[in-house]
Amino acid sequence: MTVTRADDDTIVLDNVRHFYLEHIFESGQCFRWNASGEGSYIGVAMGHVLEICQHGQNVVLHPCTMEEFERVWRRYFDLDTDYEGIKHSLAGDPILDKAMGFGYGMRLLRQDPWECLISFIISANNRIPRIKGIIEQLSMRYGKPLEYKGSLYYDFPSPNELAVHTPDNIYECRCGYRAPYIVETARIIAAGEIDLKAIEGMEYDEAHRALMKLPGVGPKVADCVLLFGMGKGEAFPVDVWIKRVVEQLYLPNASLKDIKKWAYQRFGRLAGIAQQYLFYYIRENS
Repeated sequence: MTVTRADDDTIVLDNVRHFYLEHIFESGQCFRWNASGEGSYIGVAMGHVLEICQHGQNVVLHPCTMEEFERVWRRYFDLDTDYEGIKHSLAGDPILDKAMGFGYGMRLLRQDPWECLISFIISANNRIPRIKGIIEQLSMRYGKPLEYKGSLYYDFPSPNELAVHTPDNIYECRCGYRAPYIVETARIIAAGEIDLKAIEGMEYDEAHRALMKLPGVGPKVADCVLLFGMGKGEAFPVDVWIKRVVEQLYLPNASLKDIKKWAYQRFGRLAGIAQQYLFYYIRENS
């Protein structure tokens, strides 16, 4: 991959392999990106609004300076990870081979842990369009506005910005029973009672236990935050899709504990990306 500056606020990536926007943004790992045209998405992440366009192995980021690309987007899009090597390491399982072929452009985003945490609390027992709508409502009501091409977008609100509100306020964003979880989690983080940065530095098991002390965080939500927000590659979120495929094809009548143990033994620290390939393949070909 080569990185060049087309002008003051446009970055061009040439020869980007194992990278396809639809596979990344439509795979259930993030909720702030929306298709805006053929091969193009607009989203808000890490305090920035970005339009990203792809044609083959050519990717254009705008508005984006070279400094912003190096500081934010290189890590966010996981551009320094060797996905060819990952696929080689995971190869040999017939089902996973099909999944990797289908989702050939998948990458694990490195999202903001706080936004990731609230997003996946909202995701519990919820559909993706509704999750996206709730997050957008929270951002519009309580986040900072960002302008792009004459339109307003909104950054995700900070813990302090959410902690001052009541569950009734948050309920107006149509998040239902999750409203108290959001407010109390924001209060805990804002007060410093639980430090997400410290959790990110923990080993997986300790980090998983620490996250589950937060309201509305069960095993699957904790694994999503560890995988998509904290880079813990051994995290293996288990939802109904993953449980179904593991039971049908690998491990009949397995418990959640059995599935997670199987995943780590089989895939090790690549369990998370294996899960994402499987999840996308299963959901799109159900």
